[in-house]
Amino acid sequence: MKTRPNKMTNFRWTICFMLFMATTINYMDRQVLSLTWKDFIAPEFHWTDTDYGFIAGVFAIVYALGMLFAGRVIDWMGTRKGYLWTIGIWSLGACLHAFCGIATEWWVGVDNVEALKQAETGSALALSIATVSVYFFIAARCILAIGEAGNFPVATKVAAEYFPKKDRAFPTSIYNSGAAIGALIAPVSIPTLASYFRDLGVGNGWEMAFVIIGALGFVWMGFWVFLYKRPRESRWVNEAELAYIEQNEEEEEPQASSEGENLPKMSFLQCIRYKQAWAFAVGKFLTDGIWWFFLFWTPAYLSDVYHLPSNAPMAQLLIFVLYAITMLSIIGGWLPTYFVEKKGMNPYKGRMRAMLIFAFFPIITLLAQPLGAYSYWYPIIIIGIAGAAHQAWSSNIYCTVSDMFPQNAIATIIGFGGMAGGIGSSLINMGSGVLFDYAANTQLAFMGFTGKPAGYFIIFCICSVAYLIGWIIMKALVPEYKPIKP
Repeated sequence: MKTRPNKMTNFRWTICFMLFMATTINYMDRQVLSLTWKDFIAPEFHWTDTDYGFIAGVFAIVYALGMLFAGRVIDWMGTRKGYLWTIGIWSLGACLHAFCGIATEWWVGVDNVEALKQAETGSALALSIATVSVYFFIAARCILAIGEAGNFPVATKVAAEYFPKKDRAFPTSIYNSGAAIGALIAPVSIPTLASYFRDLGVGNGWEMAFVIIGALGFVWMGFWVFLYKRPRESRWVNEAELAYIEQNEEEEEPQASSEGENLPKMSFLQCIRYKQAWAFAVGKFLTDGIWWFFLFWTPAYLSDVYHLPSNAPMAQLLIFVLYAITMLSIIGGWLPTYFVEKKGMNPYKGRMRAMLIFAFFPIITLLAQPLGAYSYWYPIIIIGIAGAAHQAWSSNIYCTVSDMFPQNAIATIIGFGGMAGGIGSSLINMGSGVLFDYAANTQLAFMGFTGKPAGYFIIFCICSVAYLIGWIIMKALVPEYKPIKP
């Protein structure tokens, strides 16, 4: 083995940057459809809001189910191969979206994009085009969801390999911020790419947006193959850095043994006997869908209500500002610590107190539609604040699991709650699509609004109370701090 210099290298931060970039690409890939479907894709395939809601709902449920198995698969494959497979699958899925148009043309027997567009609305051909294209997009979307489900489990495992326990919170916050950065970059880049290639006459433009954003994952894979090995095997990590990384390895082993390995294993059925598991699942079921709704439907909201297509500079600025506001969620990590350390509360009580505060913020979404009559900036700012409250709520609801369950049950409970959250997300996305079409076709009236604005107002009302209802049910199921001892 070669002699390594005494001055410590800092290669672990290069790995942290790779995790950050992977998470950024992850969120950009999932947003291409939401930023292009209304103004680029729907006119070509004669989609309704119901069609898009169905696609978004299937993605949510497949993503949630994928998370149930991703951790086990990553543990089996290892982090190097696991990340390559994860990002390779989702990048392939992202690129496959671009071929859904060609596949639809072939299936329904038309020659080109113009023939798809010119099908008479309501005709058998238009219905066939819409149905066939939806299922092709669902197939691509499922591949994307399966791959993307592995990102956070494998990133968490890589961070544990490259950082000592005392340092892991900071790199974790760095790569987690890739989700917000991806959400910020997407609205200013994806519609611009689609418009540019449409003007060049390359398909309808949206195809190249999927290909270019999807290809970023393959570029990342090239760097990963070149750079990544476990710390002991890496030529970029010297002895000093390796010693720093492994400084608490001996301390962690007995702890892991006493808290996890030597404890009786808890089966899935054993885990879901506890009210604590159901409290977590109910909280996820009622609130995960709110974030997915904001993520998938805000571009369509601006187009439907304010006639701002996704490639309009103002629409891009509005969505950018919305996700910039969500970064206020960093308060979510500080507030429960304040309650525990300064007010002497136990972890569960402090976390639930913080979550109650966060649950009140989404109530302001009741004002989004009324104030939107004065300016589209009001609903965007309000949705941004509600999104920040969701992210703060989400970071704490995960911690309620680690507060009360032993280590060998945490992944099972989080998978159970993630599945519940996926079901809730699927329901709100599918239901929203059906509601918006119904509202438009019947000129539904609600609280002074008609048509689609009335439909969006109804969903905003649901969003406003979901967190409070979730908190009340969680508190009723688990009124006091009750750690589980198998």
